[in-house]
Amino acid sequence: MTDLHIDHKVLSDLRAVMEDGYLQLVQTFLDDSERRLGQLHAAKSAEELGSAAHSFKGSSSNMGAFALASLCQQLEERARQRPLYGIEDLINRIDHEFIEVQRFYQSEQQRILAG
Repeated sequence: MTDLHIDHKVLSDLRAVMEDGYLQLVQTFLDDSERRLGQLHAAKSAEELGSAAHSFKGSSSNMGAFALASLCQQLEERARQRPLYGIEDLINRIDHEFIEVQRFYQSEQQRILAG
């Protein structure tokens, strides 16, 4: 099942592979994502921006956050073009999408801990 933000097939595969390590994986992804968002906002060059977007794209994709990964890919491609007009909008969209992804994974953590 796929919703607007998360590919649940990827998640069920991760749960099966990671078993007891799944909760730690989710927490690592959330912590890492916040750090990567900070890198996007703090980037002082197109290269830094592209590198941060590339890393964030990879981790998001691995965790089934396909919409977030797609936005990061757009930003990575955009960072290769000059001038960098319009990237603020993309970064804002990434921020908003991450809030949705974060909300999902936090509820996922609660569900597992309660179960």
